Amino acid sequence: MRKVAWRKTSFPVNMKLPKKTKRYCPFCKKRTDQKVDVVSTGSKRGTLKRGALGRAKLRGANRGMGNQGKYSRKAIKSWKRKTKTTTRKVIIYKCTECSKSKHTKNSRRVSKLMIE
Repeated sequence: MRKVAWRKTSFPVNMKLPKKTKRYCPFCKKRTDQKVDVVSTGSKRGTLKRGALGRAKLRGANRGMGNQGKYSRKAIKSWKRKTKTTTRKVIIYKCTECSKSKHTKNSRRVSKLMIE
């Protein structure tokens, strides 16, 4: 059995992409000019849900002495899970002729994606 050298994969810190590119459009079935864009993260959910921590505090939970149950411990993220320094970005290509968009099959892990 052959030994394979282990190597660390490094991700680009900053990545630059052009505003427009020429690529194949599966809807027009030809090469067209396409606009480059990044998938935006969805709108954040509001805090006005039934079990919100802010509302629990207003209700009077987590007060006094003794064990406060689920409010005694810190959030798991702070003591158990490690966080990554980069995020996955998905690139969208929008055709200028038919105005239909297609996103890339693979997302890219970059800390900053700049479209110029």
